[in-house]
Amino acid sequence: MTLPTRPLGQTKIRLTEIGFGAASLGNLNRRIDDATGRAAIDAAIAAGVGFVDTAPFYGRGLSERRVGDALREADRAIILSTKVGRLLTPDASATAEEARDGFLSPMPFRVVYDYSRDGILRSFEASLHRLGLDRVDMLFVHDIGRMVQGDAHDRHWAELTTGGGFDALESLRDQGAIGAFGLGVNEVEVCIDAIHAAPIDVLLLANRYTLLEQTPLDTLFPLCAKNGVSVIAGAPYNSGILATGTRTGGTPYYDYGPAPDEIVARVRRIEAVADAWQVPLAAAALQFPLAHPCVVSVLPGIGDPRRLAQTLDLYRRPIPGGFWQALVTEGLLRSDAPVPTARDEAVRA
Repeated sequence: MTLPTRPLGQTKIRLTEIGFGAASLGNLNRRIDDATGRAAIDAAIAAGVGFVDTAPFYGRGLSERRVGDALREADRAIILSTKVGRLLTPDASATAEEARDGFLSPMPFRVVYDYSRDGILRSFEASLHRLGLDRVDMLFVHDIGRMVQGDAHDRHWAELTTGGGFDALESLRDQGAIGAFGLGVNEVEVCIDAIHAAPIDVLLLANRYTLLEQTPLDTLFPLCAKNGVSVIAGAPYNSGILATGTRTGGTPYYDYGPAPDEIVARVRRIEAVADAWQVPLAAAALQFPLAHPCVVSVLPGIGDPRRLAQTLDLYRRPIPGGFWQALVTEGLLRSDAPVPTARDEAVRA
């Protein structure tokens, strides 16, 4: 079984419209055992998912280890991406009981940021060792930008530009060690800066092109189209609230924290439209980004086979065209945002 694929920029890579986000395999917010993580990846491959994304940061190497163990035994080629910008150094004080940056991982390492040429190359080599693989298809510069780096951003940006970080990535691509490179971030401005600074192929942009936010339509997506840069839409549920909605009784999450009141209110209005059209909120959130021609794949987090089955059901769920128009009429979706069509649904069926 295979899922529909789309070409990545000007490269030879094609990505399935749904990818496998492996942050959960680093024990993000909850512990899962090796068998559950392996079952999730195996089920994804069997269902036709052909793209897996991981990172050293996810569980301090735990996600990469689990992903590599699965992909070495996969019965077909899977497009794999990981990330650079964080080096892992031994830390004897780390414990499995302590959550670090949301990950409940037993891996005894701490993070050191390094976006320089040497740091990029060291990170790439270390990832190959953890994965147990001889190559990855894509490398993303992870969490560069002021949202994560704050006052340290200018120093890290200099490491990428004048310090040779981007040059190292371009060299790896030219040598054939990787097929593509770009950023893996949660903010728009640094993506615009990167397109101007380096010949990137792809942006893994999380949380910023969703039912709740379409700011990339203003400047970023036109710039991507002009420069042949593809976009992978990460975190299509805005870290949770567009998957769970507002009625579960628990705290809805948005951008990795409790959702602000104004976001909860907006999602309630979207839920009301979804109810009127009998559309699952999560299905609309998952399918919406794929309607934009710059977007080649949507990357939800998946941690177990049950979640995978739910994701594929949401991906294939028919959504009436009137639902999208109702969101526009209610001021809940930009009128210039492309929306899925019946033809899209036929391709996925």
